[in-house]
Amino acid sequence: MKLRDRDDVEFDPVPSIKSKALRVNLNEHIYGTFAEIGAGQETVRNFFRAGGASGTIAKTMSAYDKDFSDAIYGIEKDARYVTEARLKSMLSYETELIEQRISREKHPDKLFFSYANTVATIDYAKKYKGHGWLGIRFQTRPREEYSEIIIHVQFHENNAALQQISLGTMGTNLIYGAFYQYDDPKLLLQHLYDHLNSDQIEIDMINFTGPVFEEVDNRLMSLQLVKNGMTEAVMFSPSGNNVLPANELYKKNILTLRGSYRPVTKVNMNMYEQSLKLFLEEKKVNPQKTKVIFEITLSNLRSEGDIDEKDFLDRADLLGSLGQMVMISNFQEYYKMVEYFSQYTAERMGLSMGINTFVALFDEKYYRHLSGGILEAFGKLFFRDLKIYLHPMKDQDTGEIITSDNLKVHPRMKELYKFFKDNGRVVDITDYDPEILDIFSREVHQMIVEGQSGWEEMLPPKTTQMIKEKRLFMPKEA
Repeated sequence: MKLRDRDDVEFDPVPSIKSKALRVNLNEHIYGTFAEIGAGQETVRNFFRAGGASGTIAKTMSAYDKDFSDAIYGIEKDARYVTEARLKSMLSYETELIEQRISREKHPDKLFFSYANTVATIDYAKKYKGHGWLGIRFQTRPREEYSEIIIHVQFHENNAALQQISLGTMGTNLIYGAFYQYDDPKLLLQHLYDHLNSDQIEIDMINFTGPVFEEVDNRLMSLQLVKNGMTEAVMFSPSGNNVLPANELYKKNILTLRGSYRPVTKVNMNMYEQSLKLFLEEKKVNPQKTKVIFEITLSNLRSEGDIDEKDFLDRADLLGSLGQMVMISNFQEYYKMVEYFSQYTAERMGLSMGINTFVALFDEKYYRHLSGGILEAFGKLFFRDLKIYLHPMKDQDTGEIITSDNLKVHPRMKELYKFFKDNGRVVDITDYDPEILDIFSREVHQMIVEGQSGWEEMLPPKTTQMIKEKRLFMPKEA
């Protein structure tokens, strides 16, 4: 169902914020409430200023005082206010209230909505940039079950007033998109940045739920955030739900494994199991506060041209079936990933990688954009409490097993490599099966695509079973 506008009003294909608010206001069917707590008070202002708001806004409120907020929405278990749980409490309360107070008999064609946000802007010391949650529950048909869009944002502007204006702009884009772009979620997502850019405000999590989004896979929406440059990294749980990186990584020990996972092989699992074992043996690592991340870079997903969404979901499904947390990032260089994690934790971190990847770290061409070159990159990489767990490799020509003791780096890099190795920053994985060192995911993937046999024994049994049952990586016509 497309919402019908008044016939006597024309709207721009890329409307201004005022035009968006006016279009919503002039639609006689749309009717709802605004609840904005904390520093987020700007969204409804756009609708009042646009004109015609009396037919759209049933109520607007700001429970700015925490006691009033608790009295209305209840006290959250963690006693915090700028959280997803608080936002959902607000949306639930407001949608129930409008259903109770507005008669369906009197207003049979109304499409109800509730918009809410809970926000903390930059502090006076400018040490904490601020963040917030915003969301909308809405209907596209009278009396239907509500659909929902929930967003988490990080502020990048250094002025609270500017942050509030940016939030109001995005909030207006969200409400407009919910009613006029809901049938194309990717388009809706792109237009959340109308009259904004990612230097002002960053979306690092989004979830679509409800009847109009039944066909939406939120992992693909996460992928769009990174692909569109709206954020540098997104994460989703083994169940496939999008999760907020800040919540998952806060004050955690983090072990990261970067790969293509196309598919997950026995080498990948051996690297994971043995590096985790070594990581947990570290005195500074608390097993109860350890998070393992399987990371796939955007450049890896694009390695063969445009991103194949089925291929991406196949990889994600495999990792999820193995109980792993997945991160999609735009960090080509490892030091950028470590810097990203350092926003959330000062605890020990670990990187698990193969010999080829490790040797590539010492290639100066990757750091020409840095004024300090490779020394600057390694300073950023090892500035934090970090160790690298190195999985051995078999030389395909000689059969020699390559470890940290006999790997070869460029002669100019020998002393730099020796410095980090001698200081215990590089740890060899010694418990491995030599028989699996001939397994390469690229070759396994090719065998699967071409319908060959023999690849089954190269993968963990659960992975093999899932690939066969769901026909992962196989041509659609197969």
